[in-house]
Amino acid sequence: MSTFVTRELFGGAITASTVADLVDASDLRQVPDTQEVFMYSDSTISIVVEILERVEPSDDYEAARFHFASLAHDNDAAKSDVHESSIIPHDRVGDLTPPAIVLRGRQEVTKFNRRITDTVDILMALYRVQDHNIDIVVTFNLPVETADAQGAADPAQRAEATSHFDVFARSLRINDFNLFAS
Repeated sequence: MSTFVTRELFGGAITASTVADLVDASDLRQVPDTQEVFMYSDSTISIVVEILERVEPSDDYEAARFHFASLAHDNDAAKSDVHESSIIPHDRVGDLTPPAIVLRGRQEVTKFNRRITDTVDILMALYRVQDHNIDIVVTFNLPVETADAQGAADPAQRAEATSHFDVFARSLRINDFNLFAS
């Protein structure tokens, strides 16, 4: 059973419930100011929270697909497929955090100049902060098959991380919209 904590992101301007034992990647390497990156301590699963300029598609589902395609481009994906998308509304009184547009898909990516692709399940939540022209993109990367067999997360780890993603996506809260001030 997982122990969840409220994790402060971007100095506490955003919070979300995560498992307690995540590794903060900024303790190991440099992470851009517009990102928060975490890794699971017992697998190769990673989480990226990114603050981006709002993309053009006004349709929420198309905007999520745009971010998924952009990630595929950045990953030099040989193949990418969206499996499903939905909106998770929230009912928290006084919370102005926009609803999450959730997308689940898969990408075939080549890492470290290898010829064999890795298969990665992508769980993405998009929060469109219209008043500030910002998109917040949360991505859970779940390696399914890797060129290095030890790099893949096993089915139980992926199932658990999928459950964690759902908790994260439903709990994300913007506490200070001044984070987005230009």
